[in-house]
Amino acid sequence: MPGLADLAQNFHGTNARLAGFLDSLLPDRDPSELPLNLPSGKPSHLAPRAATPQQMAGLLSELMRAGQWLRSLPREKDATLELELSQYRRQVERLRSLLPSIHQTLLRERARLEQERVRVVSAGEWARRSRQTL
Repeated sequence: MPGLADLAQNFHGTNARLAGFLDSLLPDRDPSELPLNLPSGKPSHLAPRAATPQQMAGLLSELMRAGQWLRSLPREKDATLELELSQYRRQVERLRSLLPSIHQTLLRERARLEQERVRVVSAGEWARRSRQTL
């Protein structure tokens, strides 16, 4: 079982990676243009970018790893570990607040891909019919 310093270090790394994943989902904007209310300093009302499978896998991996550490937390925690746990909680809350818009973005992307698929199928059928006519 890892010691307090190891747990704090583990959570510190996870917090940094989670922040990176979450920040990468938000569109780049000049922070002075819009009101700020996310800990990262990025506007919360902007629709996130569509998450890549790698980003989703990275988020899930970090959450699963942190879940293992959370289950093994000792009763007594030092100030550094408490700080890292607090920051982890903020990152998870950020993720929770972004999940509905991530979901909507993925639904829009799926609809766009379906429209593109229909367009390609239609073009293929047109090309096939054109060859038959010649």
